[in-house]
Amino acid sequence: MYNIVKTKNIWFTVSAVFVVASIVFLSIWGLNLGIDFTGGTLMQVSFNDERPITEEVQSSLEILDYGEITVQPAGESEMNLKLKSLTNDERQVVLSNLEESFGGITELTFESIGPTIGQELKSKAIYAIIVALIAIIAYITYAFRKASSGPVRSWVYGIGAIVALFHDIIIVTGIFAVLGHFWGIEVNVLFVTALLTILGFSVHDTIVVYDRVRETLRDSGNKSFAEIINISINGTIIRSLNTSITTLFVLSALFLFGGASISWFVLALILGIILGTYSSIFIAAPLLLFWQKLRS
Repeated sequence: MYNIVKTKNIWFTVSAVFVVASIVFLSIWGLNLGIDFTGGTLMQVSFNDERPITEEVQSSLEILDYGEITVQPAGESEMNLKLKSLTNDERQVVLSNLEESFGGITELTFESIGPTIGQELKSKAIYAIIVALIAIIAYITYAFRKASSGPVRSWVYGIGAIVALFHDIIIVTGIFAVLGHFWGIEVNVLFVTALLTILGFSVHDTIVVYDRVRETLRDSGNKSFAEIINISINGTIIRSLNTSITTLFVLSALFLFGGASISWFVLALILGIILGTYSSIFIAAPLLLFWQKLRS
């Protein structure tokens, strides 16, 4: 049986390095917010002939003087165009420009979101995450109320779960800050959906470990709290790994073959599931022991 508790300082240090790095990246670069949050126009067009290179399309549209334009390839013959908010006349000018420069095209999608709506979506996304975290603390505190007679109080389980969730969320967002800075990857409402999904998956894994700790406490005999935690982690680790690995198989297939529109959403889920599994095993449970020692 692997003594995870004995090596907890190593895992705490590794996690601290990634969390601090993520906070630094977010502070310096921030997230590359998509049209859902900033407002503007998103068009997707398909080229009937061979798709031109990104730089040619960018140069062709810049002469229209419509402000900053982002061009990204999608699929085999499509391109996504992100521009300022366009009127219908300006939209037709863009389409005409592309047809004259590159031959026949087909407009696949056209979305226009005002900056006010974008700001509202950003605020609601933050509120949704905060409400989810508060609900998780309240639920875990209530569910583990009978464990308060043990080495730590029931609310400590809730705080431990939130620390693990913060660990998962901040590292995922830090990675996307890097992707946005160097590769122009944008985050949108789907990214928020991915974060909320990660919250649910991660706390599920953590509760499984905590529940085993609670069960082991009942029949602990003369075992120390460190031994109880280690037994509980080792008793659930195979289940956690099997669940995560089978989920990752499906997500990997979606990432590879699901298309450009959901690829970054799926990548966020993949990262979140890996981190959630890691944090429930190496962070959440050992935090209970850390708190006990801190209070003793």
